[in-house]
Amino acid sequence: MILLAVLFLCFISSYSASVKGHTTGLSLNNDRLYKLMYSAEVFLDRGKGKLQDSVGYRLSSSVDVVLLWRNPHGDDDQLIQIKIKDVHVESVNQHRGEKSIFKGKNPTEIFGKKNLEALQRPVLLHLVHGKIKEFYSYQNEPVAIQNLKRGLASLFQTQLSSGTADEVDISGDCKVTYQAHQDKVIKTKALDSCKIARSGFTIPNQVLGVSSKASFTTTYKIEDSFVVAVLAEETHSFGLNFLQTISGKIVSKQKLELKTTEAGPRLVSGKQAAAVVKAVDSKYMALPIVGQIFQSECRRCPSLLEHWHSIRMHLQPDNLSEAEAVRNFLAFIQHLRTAKKEEILQVLKTENKEVLPQLVDAVTSAQTPDSLEAILDFLDFKSDKSVILQERFLYACGFASHPNEELLRALISKFKGSFGSNDVRETVMIVIGALVRKLCQNEGCKLKAVVEAKKLILRGLEKTENKKDITMYLLALKNALLPEGIPLLLKYAEAGEGPISHLAVTALQRYEVPFITDEVKKTLNRIYHQNRKIHEKTVRTTAAAVILNNNPSYMEVKNILLSIGELPKEMNKYMLALVQDILRFEMPASKMVRRVLKEMVAHNYDRFSGTGSSSAYTGYIQRKPHSASTYSLDILYSGSGILRRSNLNIFQYIGKAGLHGSQVVIEAQGLEALIAATPDEGEENLNSYAGMSAILFDVQLRPVTFFNGYSDLMSKMLSASGDPVSVVKGLVLLIDHSQELQLQSGLKANIEVQGGLAIDISGAMEFSLWYRESKTRVKNRVTMVVNGGITVDSSFVKAGLETSTETEAGLEFVSTVQFSQYPFLVCMQMDKDAAPFRQSETKYERLSTGRGYISRRRKEHLVAGCEFPLHQENSEMCRVVFAPQPEGTSNGWF
Repeated sequence: MILLAVLFLCFISSYSASVKGHTTGLSLNNDRLYKLMYSAEVFLDRGKGKLQDSVGYRLSSSVDVVLLWRNPHGDDDQLIQIKIKDVHVESVNQHRGEKSIFKGKNPTEIFGKKNLEALQRPVLLHLVHGKIKEFYSYQNEPVAIQNLKRGLASLFQTQLSSGTADEVDISGDCKVTYQAHQDKVIKTKALDSCKIARSGFTIPNQVLGVSSKASFTTTYKIEDSFVVAVLAEETHSFGLNFLQTISGKIVSKQKLELKTTEAGPRLVSGKQAAAVVKAVDSKYMALPIVGQIFQSECRRCPSLLEHWHSIRMHLQPDNLSEAEAVRNFLAFIQHLRTAKKEEILQVLKTENKEVLPQLVDAVTSAQTPDSLEAILDFLDFKSDKSVILQERFLYACGFASHPNEELLRALISKFKGSFGSNDVRETVMIVIGALVRKLCQNEGCKLKAVVEAKKLILRGLEKTENKKDITMYLLALKNALLPEGIPLLLKYAEAGEGPISHLAVTALQRYEVPFITDEVKKTLNRIYHQNRKIHEKTVRTTAAAVILNNNPSYMEVKNILLSIGELPKEMNKYMLALVQDILRFEMPASKMVRRVLKEMVAHNYDRFSGTGSSSAYTGYIQRKPHSASTYSLDILYSGSGILRRSNLNIFQYIGKAGLHGSQVVIEAQGLEALIAATPDEGEENLNSYAGMSAILFDVQLRPVTFFNGYSDLMSKMLSASGDPVSVVKGLVLLIDHSQELQLQSGLKANIEVQGGLAIDISGAMEFSLWYRESKTRVKNRVTMVVNGGITVDSSFVKAGLETSTETEAGLEFVSTVQFSQYPFLVCMQMDKDAAPFRQSETKYERLSTGRGYISRRRKEHLVAGCEFPLHQENSEMCRVVFAPQPEGTSNGWF
């Protein structure tokens, strides 16, 4: 009885895991002609509306399938013939009516005579145990047409039992899963597992990156070991992580339905399938079933030079603040990516100096072998006459979305050569550091050029004694963020002179939490508490910030809190503001700070009632459930009211991923003599200096100097025009994603997302000895355009969806200090200009003959400007600084 039960369970198990009557693949009956109806359709939309509102097209036809040969030694070894006929093409949107691009067009007009003949020419498929062994077709047929036939042929590959397998079809070598039922098989293909040669690139940073999803399911209805119906559905969707308005979706469907069977040709005799194929038609060749690459011919497209001449007026310096400039910049990059070196050089050599910097931005951003060779041939690094162009090229390299080893190798080679400008030499090394980090993020740390660049940076820091070179290599390491460079940073942080020590600590500040170990924090604690030597307060406060931002221990927090009250007045106020900002903004260290504050010795009125004007504040620019933008502003003054450091940061977060959008730091020292004030302790011998440093999109730029030395300061003050000094200005390709997809139906799809910026970051320091007032200004002006697009191409018809978002924004920070009295008055203002926000959507269908349909939608609104809130003390101080003048008061002589 038990034995019967076991046999019954085994029977039930096998019955549920395979289609009744068969355990391998499809099997055709001898001497029968199977007549089927086939359709392949594709829909494009943003994924939110009905499929009927999409653009796309449907190809439908009759299909005849016959068995040509069966292996005499095995039923599961078959050669079948598949023939497409009675082809018809229409729009997926049935409401298009007279606007349909296919209206009044017959198949020959749509496909072209040769393409239609090729499509209706039969293909042969060799199936062994239900899997495709060979695909036979004429070799000289158009690739796009062959792909359509590959898409149909791939539907005949299946197995009639449950399980997983690796299969090769038009999508590539993919992992598939089968679920078999009594008369049905469901096949799921893991599209992310498919191995197929296709071009594409993306940005490793998740904030600027693109998220995509893909799925593929085929349902087979089986009867008598052959298909009665097949329904395949493939979807691809994408969205820009930080801007959800840039999104799109592709839905591709295939349907195959058996209509009837009738008497067919007799089997061809033979022992091997290959011999039978030759006997049927000697022109048949075994070709890969995997989809092949093709490029549609561009008709009436302008040359690169013609394209440039049509857009160059929009890239004039005065027009860069307009979205039109960025739109044309992005379009020209796409054209440059298909251009040859000679074409690019021709454009470069014919341009004048006003527009040439913008052209250099575009050529460098194209990131192709031809564009790199052209720009390197064009620029002469031994000359000091084209420094602006050289720096624009280098910064475009630093911002490169998908740099390769060849670019890094080219910069290493340039660095080993001679330069007409030392500033350019420094920028080359700084950008080398940025490229090292980007390549390492993309699993390229072991590339030869990366290894060489690492050695160049680390050995440079170990061996050089030149202060300028030390600064250069530290800036490069600040970009590269090499874990093996941390010991060198600690050495310079603790033993270096003021500016070098401060730079080393700010480099440590950029490392992620796991790299700031207990050993690192021991050194930083020694710096902050001055256990071994006296340090400038800019160095000490930065060391404290690194400790507090990287899992500080109870004792580390306690010792920092106990130091408050014992520090120089303005440093004391700054540290107090820093701790309060951690608590108010609920930063990771806030829990530990609250624990320590429970001790009365650390938390008392004397310690937390210090006066001063230095401050630290963090706030939200924008906050959503899945993302946030934050700003932080901290200012440290000397005891006499002169600015020592202002630091403005903007971060963008998506989930746990972050992007350091920008940082602008203005530093000054040794200016007390201007107002006959006494320098702070330990800063008596500092040279008069002011300068600005910036980080843009995680890339540290070369700092700029306002003045260096007392004589330089006085000459600048006497000749000052009040114009700001530019830190970075130009066009930047910020977002760059390209993906080519082979759809199961045989169609080719492309996903493209590009985002560009026209950016201008500048800063200035103004002094008035007469009014005993100083102002610090930092201006950020950005124009941004992001384009996202999907296209599906069959060579004879193309459908596309394009979405675009653009804005023009400005952010200004002004710090006003009045030191005519003590305590001096300080007012900080951070204003965001009103910004237009424009969105557009374009859908189109277009025949290769030129006939097309297009639909456009556009909306625009104005985002109101605002003044970002800072701490309450600042608001009260600003009321005093900008108090309204009493009526009747005159500023004139009488």
